[in-house]
Formats: sequence, C-alpha cells, structure tokens
Amino acid sequence: MQNIVPMTRNFLELRLGQSLTLTPALQQSIRLLQLSTLDLEAEVAKALAENPLLEQEGEGLQDPGALGSTVRVDQTFEGPADPAEGPQTDVEGPTTSSPESDSPFERERSEFSAESRHSRDDELTERPEAARESNLREYLLGQLGTTRLSQRDAAIVSLLIEELNEDGLLASPLEEIVDWMSPELGLELDDFRLGLTFLQSMDPPGVGARNLGECLDLQLQHADSDRLPEVKETEVLALARRVCQQHLHILATGNMSKLREALGCEAELLRRAHALIVRLNPRPGSRWNKPAADFAVPDVIVRKTRKGWEAHLNEAVMPKLRVNAMYAEALGSPRGGANSALHGQLQEARWMIRNVAQRFETILRVSQVIVAHQQSFFSKGWEAVRPLTLKDIALELGMHESTISRATTQKYMVTPFGTLELKRFFSTGLTTEGGEATSSTAVQTRIQALIRQEDRSRPLSDSQLVTLLDKDGITIARRTVAKYREQMRIPTAPLRKSQAGAA
Repeated sequence: MQNIVPMTRNFLELRLGQSLTLTPALQQSIRLLQLSTLDLEAEVAKALAENPLLEQEGEGLQDPGALGSTVRVDQTFEGPADPAEGPQTDVEGPTTSSPESDSPFERERSEFSAESRHSRDDELTERPEAARESNLREYLLGQLGTTRLSQRDAAIVSLLIEELNEDGLLASPLEEIVDWMSPELGLELDDFRLGLTFLQSMDPPGVGARNLGECLDLQLQHADSDRLPEVKETEVLALARRVCQQHLHILATGNMSKLREALGCEAELLRRAHALIVRLNPRPGSRWNKPAADFAVPDVIVRKTRKGWEAHLNEAVMPKLRVNAMYAEALGSPRGGANSALHGQLQEARWMIRNVAQRFETILRVSQVIVAHQQSFFSKGWEAVRPLTLKDIALELGMHESTISRATTQKYMVTPFGTLELKRFFSTGLTTEGGEATSSTAVQTRIQALIRQEDRSRPLSDSQLVTLLDKDGITIARRTVAKYREQMRIPTAPLRKSQAGAA
C-alpha cells in the first residue's frame, strides 16, 4: 500500500495591528534627558566632531570649571542646624549686588552672569570632577597582577573580586558561587575557599569577608600596630577577636554586663577590647564608595524674588547649537537623491538641536514644580520639606513617571542650603496630629536633631523619641522611628551609650 504524504500550501495573510516604535529621534531624546550635564557635554562634543552640519554659536559649550558654575555637592542629610543663621551656599567666586535681593545668597548667584563667563576649552582635563581614584575592583586586580598565582587560581580570585559588594564584603555564599560554575571546569568548593583566603590577605584589611564579624576579625589579624597600638597587648587582642568571632550580636545590643558574663573577663579588659573594636572599619570598601567627585555642575539655580523662590536654568551649561547654514543651503532639496548621507547628517543635526533644547525645557518644568511645592524648604531647611512623589509631578505636568525620574537623576539645583540633586526633594507623606501632611524626610531630620541634642550618657530610646515627636504633633509608631533611625545608620540607644563610654 502506498503512503500518501499530505501536501502543504503556502499563503499570505494580512493582519491589522498597532505597535509602538521608538524612532531614532525619540531614542536620542530619552538618552539625552537621563544624561548628567557633564555627560551631555561629552555627547555634544562627540556630535560636533562627527557631524559637519552641526556647529556651536559663539564660543560654544562653556567649561563649567572656568565659569565658576562647578559647585560642591551637599553630601549631608540636612541643611544648617539653625535656619536663623541664614542661607548657606558652597558656590565660590566674586560677589556682586543683585537688584532682586540684597541677601548673601543672591549676591553669590551673580557669578553665573554673562560677565563672569570665560571659555577654557583647553583646560577641560583639569576639572576637579575628572579626578577619581581607581575603584575597589581595579585596586584589588592591580594587587592580583603582581602575584605569581597560576592562571586558574588567578581566575578564581578575579571571580571572587567581582562578587564583592560596595562595602568590600562577599555578596554571595561560596556554595552558591560554585553552583554557578560549569561542571566541565572541575572547580570545587575547596578551590574557592583557597581563593577567598588569598583575597582576604589583600589590602584593605577585611576585604572579602563573608560577614561583619569575619571582617572585623580579619582587620585584627592584619592590624597595623602603629595605627592601633592596642593590638600589641596580647590579652586585649585575643579578647577583641573572641568578641568578633562569637559575641558580636551581644555587643550590638550594648549590654556590656551580659557580654562580660559571656566572656568571663574583667570589666577593664573588656572596655579596652571594646575600644579597639570600635576603631575598626566595618566597611573596608568605603574608601572607594565616594562619588566620582565632590563637585557637580548645577542645571538649575533657585533665586528669591518678590513672588517667592523661583527656578531658573543655569545658562552657562546650555550648549548653543545650530545648523551650518552654508552647508545646508549648498545641499539643496533631498528630493534630488544626491548627497543622501549629508542629508541624513542634516536631519541628525536638527534632532540634536531640538532634543537638547527639549531636555533643558523638561528639567526646568520639573524644577519649577519642585520649587513651587517646596517653598518652605528654601526658607527654613529640611524640617520644612513637604511630601512629594514622582507621581505628583507626573500628574501635574502630564508626563510619565519614568520621564520625571530621568529628569531628576544626576540633575542638580543650587539652593540656600547647598547644591542638591533634584531627587532629594522626593519623600513620602505622613499625617501629623493636626491633620497636616509632613514628609518622611522632615521626620528623619527631626529625629536626627533630637539625637544630636541628647545627653550622650543617657541617650534617647526609640520610645522616648516617639514621645518627643508626639509633642511636636508628629504621631508615628515606634517601629517607624526604628526604621528611620536604621536608614540614617544611627545605632540603638544602648550602643550609642557604649560608644560614648568608649570614647
């Protein structure tokens, strides 16, 4: 019997549908919006070098370092402790009087005037923000390159270096890392244990530790006796290592009596061991966690006028771009088909000009809404910050939250209390006793102020902080106070008391 093979037929089918496509111009617009001012400058410089139909007006993009518009970023959590001291700013440079205000803040803002701008494009490489130490990964790989490990062992150590978090601690268990490896490589847990031992012998002391106790113990093992002379005392060193290895959780509670009972030692010996431990660095990678520079180029300047505080763009960092009129006229109409590549560059030049302008317009609109909502902050400081979210601004401007996020990340504003990233003005809201809304940032600032003013020998507990906040009309739960305190990396009351005693 003969098998019959069914035959298939090819056919065409038309379907109607809708899809969202990001055009090259829209992709460029999104990319430029999320760039910092310095990254935008590099992007514009690249476009100018590659596209002959794009050019700058006048002297072109200014050097923020030469303009005096590069200012120190405020790294602190709050502004001046006493608002009565007056607005503070980190901007340096000559001051002149301003017709709108006679305050020192307004006089210092005048350095952004046109008279104070001078281009120094030949000194771009000398900006403070260009200087940066190598990161922790590069520092460790540099040490690894000076060793005589086999290629296999060096690869294992390199892999462990990649698994370090920003504090210099190992982010994943060794067993989990081994499971990631292909069985064909023949790597076992002991191979990674040896590699970790080698990594933990590197500088800085404590790097590669799997937990805080191991991190502190490693620092005691490799301690510099010149910096920590206490390690020369055998009994003190041995007791400190025991605490780090076995009883760190008791030390964290601040209950020194319980810790002394667990160790079976004298109070004086424990006090000296504790004093040694508190001098160790729980985050050995913190030295490399600093931002690329302590300086930032502000996109927005806030000035006080008769109508209140207002946001203005920092024109010194706005690139002035235009299409080369001579080349554009010589190209003529694209319908002729000639010089299609140059016509494409003409279109790209127009996209760049339009998208750069749109970037600054979006930043200004977002900044204006932030300033309008946070008028009290610019006069009183962080304790007067109102609750504000990305969604609030997105609804007010008719934009998507992702657009607001891009427009506020790595964008800076000069304020009376320092140069701040726009994202720092966002915080969730809490309801006070009177039914008014306050921000979580304002509450954290108040908690920080109360702890700063406390008697160090009798620090405030979380319950006592709740009572004091309630007197200010801020009613929140004790667990919320504990959460905010932990976010600010403030120790518990017993630990603050023990630290004060050790000091």
